[in-house]
Amino acid sequence: MKFVEWSMDVTFVANCNCAFGCPCQFNSDPTDGTCRAYGFAQIEKGRFGEVPLDGLRWGILASWPGAIHEGNGTFQTIVDERANPDQRAAIEAVSHGKETEPGTLIWQVFSTTVTKVLPTLVKNIELSIDLSRRSARVRVPGVIEAGAAPIKNPVTGQEHHATIRLPNGFEYTEAEVVSGTGKTLGASEIKLDFDGTHAHLARVRWSTHGVVR
Repeated sequence: MKFVEWSMDVTFVANCNCAFGCPCQFNSDPTDGTCRAYGFAQIEKGRFGEVPLDGLRWGILASWPGAIHEGNGTFQTIVDERANPDQRAAIEAVSHGKETEPGTLIWQVFSTTVTKVLPTLVKNIELSIDLSRRSARVRVPGVIEAGAAPIKNPVTGQEHHATIRLPNGFEYTEAEVVSGTGKTLGASEIKLDFDGTHAHLARVRWSTHGVVR
């Protein structure tokens, strides 16, 4: 099968309901038996076929009643309102796992576990990610307000620095583990409410053929 060739260099933040480290990263069951998450990406440079994607932002909201691999997930894409129709269609296709080799990238893998795909939202996405400070901020008016900051030592208050390296990972090769917060505000039926749960930051290149290393 021939796919549209696409790639995007992104800086990415994700936050879920699990404890720091996220058991999913180690093929274990989620902390409370369910999985709920958001993720947002800033495209530094990208292209979907002949459609340029430089500078655009997008994100997802998702929930599963059990572990992700058990299925029955609900998924929604949010696309930057600055995108033109072709760019919106391209980003939606990527987020839904289309035009991607099976098993090579998180979005394609997620698509095999989702039974309900909500209509894509086209919104203003406020997104800032500072890898050096291990921090992030996300705001989509009416949809979600979220952020990430370094994990703090509970006794000394000092910042804790931890990374996860997955040489064969289908989301990233290396990510910084941080503390996340996030709350959906009503424009999506996916309800998220995180405070001091697992989050990670990464810079990565995604493509038709998975994570480019």
